[in-house]
Amino acid sequence: MRILQLCNKPPFPPKDGGCIAMNNVTQGLLAAGHEVKLLTAYTHKHDLELHNLSEEYIGSTDIEGVFIDTQINLIDAFSSLITQDSYNVSRFFSPDLDIRLADILKRQNFDVVHLESLFMAPYIGTIRRFSKAKIVLRSHNLEYLIWERIAAGTKNRAKKAYLKYLSKKLKDYELSVINQVDGVASISQQDMEKYQALGCDKPMVNIPFGVSIKNYPVAVYDVPKPTLFHIGAMDWLPNLEGILWFLEDVWPILSKKHQDIELHLAGRGLHEDMLPENQSNVIVHGEVESATEFMSSHSLMIVPLLSAGGIRVKIIEGMAAGKAVVSTAVGAEGIDYTKDQDIVIADTANEMIKELSKLIEQPHLIKAIGEAARIKASSDFDNDNIVSNLVEFYQKLVEVK
Repeated sequence: MRILQLCNKPPFPPKDGGCIAMNNVTQGLLAAGHEVKLLTAYTHKHDLELHNLSEEYIGSTDIEGVFIDTQINLIDAFSSLITQDSYNVSRFFSPDLDIRLADILKRQNFDVVHLESLFMAPYIGTIRRFSKAKIVLRSHNLEYLIWERIAAGTKNRAKKAYLKYLSKKLKDYELSVINQVDGVASISQQDMEKYQALGCDKPMVNIPFGVSIKNYPVAVYDVPKPTLFHIGAMDWLPNLEGILWFLEDVWPILSKKHQDIELHLAGRGLHEDMLPENQSNVIVHGEVESATEFMSSHSLMIVPLLSAGGIRVKIIEGMAAGKAVVSTAVGAEGIDYTKDQDIVIADTANEMIKELSKLIEQPHLIKAIGEAARIKASSDFDNDNIVSNLVEFYQKLVEVK
């Protein structure tokens, strides 16, 4: 099959969960013998580093990029309140990218145009004008749900009102988009059910984040006390919100109870001055060169998310690496886990303190949960099987005239 993968940021190098998810689809499709053309936006935050790409990658994907300035513009944001536009999405529309997309579609025929995330939906009209390809929305999150949850946890009344407005506009937009595409590939079963509950009657398939288990060697990390760690981009608001909550409500009590444990934090956009002052035994690494090596160096993964949606790529990677993961139920959405067997769930500060203390005091549980997590990742998130299901979904759509 011939597939045009339209991305809101460069899939490679795979710097964050979204990039990793997109890149795994690209690599899986290529490995299965399909033709893939990559057209991507790139931004101040996510640059297209062609010099860091191999000739083989450039040749196999024929990757092209168009720069979009997605930095917040207060005038445009205010205008969106008047025009009823979803500013979060409209920031990703670029006339230059639209023109380049039209040129590609005029010159090449595709069976499927694969939209990576809601942010590529503004280009649906151009795809329809210049191509007969089936359009598949790869939904990474229900975007409105993230902002709805953030609004619910916001105390500032003016900010809460704006976030509620933003979530409503995103919800309206998502509902309109799912009626314009030919199929939806959701990131989790829960997201698929939420789309159906919203009235989506388009063909849908659950295509979760995939891993190649061989890329995640299990490291033996044997120390007197386990080290806690979190890795995630801090320029994504749910990550920052969750870590601040953990540092303010959980860590002071936990670190006082276990005075020799350490918390290691890594991720793009992470700086010490963003965090509460006087945090003992908190080591800030910032953006690390290798997320896999960072995870291998520590033993107990925390994912204290309060307002995310979709599925958390870093949890799947942590499980694949044989890590015991302690997460909120929101953070673990999309994973068909067995509580306390392949993942530990803790939703309140008291629950976090209790569960983490239990693991710190009984390190053999960390090993047992990590082993079960790796088995779970291997069985449920094998990339070859996931891409095979995606291709089968494509084929069914293409057969419909």
